Amino acid sequence: MKLLFISALLIIIVYFFKKAYRNTKDIAINKIEINQTEMHQPTLKILHLSDLHLENISITPDELYEKLKDEPIDMIALTGDFLDRKRTIPKLIPYLEILNQLNPAYGIYAVLGNHDYVLKGKNLSKLTQTLEQYNCRVMRNENIGIFIHGTQVNIIGIDDFSTKRSNLEMSYKGLKEGYNLVLTHDPNLVLHMKKYHFDYLLAGHFHGGQICYPKAYHLVKMGKLVRMNMIKGLQRHDDKPFYISEGLGQTGVNIRVGSRPEITIHGIGLAKATSKEIRSVI
Repeated sequence: MKLLFISALLIIIVYFFKKAYRNTKDIAINKIEINQTEMHQPTLKILHLSDLHLENISITPDELYEKLKDEPIDMIALTGDFLDRKRTIPKLIPYLEILNQLNPAYGIYAVLGNHDYVLKGKNLSKLTQTLEQYNCRVMRNENIGIFIHGTQVNIIGIDDFSTKRSNLEMSYKGLKEGYNLVLTHDPNLVLHMKKYHFDYLLAGHFHGGQICYPKAYHLVKMGKLVRMNMIKGLQRHDDKPFYISEGLGQTGVNIRVGSRPEITIHGIGLAKATSKEIRSVI
């Protein structure tokens, strides 16, 4: 009887892990619309990818291309946690090649996450050099302004908050008036930005919990936003909108329970950048 019980338990465990692994291949493509208040207004389409965790990613570069090849994409935002082992850096290259094939008219912008900073010295430099070699502007507490459809768009790349590398003053230095788009890895940063205006912020870090059964209790040490029940999707703080991606890869064990890997495409209406109307399209 004891042997029968153990055998049944093992079968259940194996089934659970197989199903949880299959969940990593069930990738959602979510489309978010921001400030879509007028017909025919200029729209900036941003592809947002976060938390690739290339040691545990369940989509190939070719599969990623097939999912995105017919989407109109103006800009690509990568919000950190590409990898955490130096031997994985070459695996990043084919993904970057695919992103370049999507031909984003206004470029590719990246910030680093806490896992990226596991790399040190020359290995961290190799990661950033690889990104830059494939046309990704790696932003570490800095901003760049570009004109899109006649609107000044300020791209503000703020370094990782969880590893105490964020510098808001430096990130906003010399900023011109315009639409402020913030890219960062850890969304807890928004709780410290009362004096720093942004119109929209993109982040990741939480993986939507990755394993949420019954709830993502393991995230409790990852900052105040978790305790505010803000771990994924479109959120607001101080009446400012931000989006937390569930990420494309996994960390630790390559499984997901109660969450899905995510690709997001954000359509930002630029005709009235100060509008507060937001809606999510899933």
